[in-house]
Amino acid sequence: MLDQSFDIGARLLAMRKAARLSQRQLAERAGVPHAQISIIEKNKSSPSIATLRRVLSGMGLSMADFFDEERAAPEGPFFTPEDLIDLTSKLPVSGAPDASGRMAFRQIGDAHKHNLQIMHEVYEPGADTGETFLEHFSNEGGYVIEGALELTVGDQVKVLKPGESYLFDSRIPHRFRNVHDGNTVVISACTPPYL
Repeated sequence: MLDQSFDIGARLLAMRKAARLSQRQLAERAGVPHAQISIIEKNKSSPSIATLRRVLSGMGLSMADFFDEERAAPEGPFFTPEDLIDLTSKLPVSGAPDASGRMAFRQIGDAHKHNLQIMHEVYEPGADTGETFLEHFSNEGGYVIEGALELTVGDQVKVLKPGESYLFDSRIPHRFRNVHDGNTVVISACTPPYL
């Protein structure tokens, strides 16, 4: 459920000013159009996950930094479902024009401390990371637990079903879509962490 009290535009504006960057400077660093920063800061449009990640990368920030800088990850070594850190519960899925589902990404422990991000991912029917492909300096892999996940990596596309998995260089443009009529669940790992 989208947290209606979280003001994405105001948060981005505050963080940009704290980084002492103009809208134009941030846009250049992030590789997005200058107007896009203004549109997000004025809450005229909700950014896709891919776009927000790209904008935050221009300031060297993760999604976790953006949404909850006070978050303290449990130490472990064991974790209950309640210990997982919800990284995307406040984000709408708006990257693809026909996307209807939401995504939930829950992280196990302190990814930066261990230089490894392990996540439990749930894609609702219609969920899509967006037409702007994801790219980040990491390697990532995952294992499909249930449903059907369409994964595009560069010019390769495959629908992965339960028991199938993936592993690739995250600098290659990629996209995830749930093509199942129910939820798709994935356990993934990424190093270094990107969220």
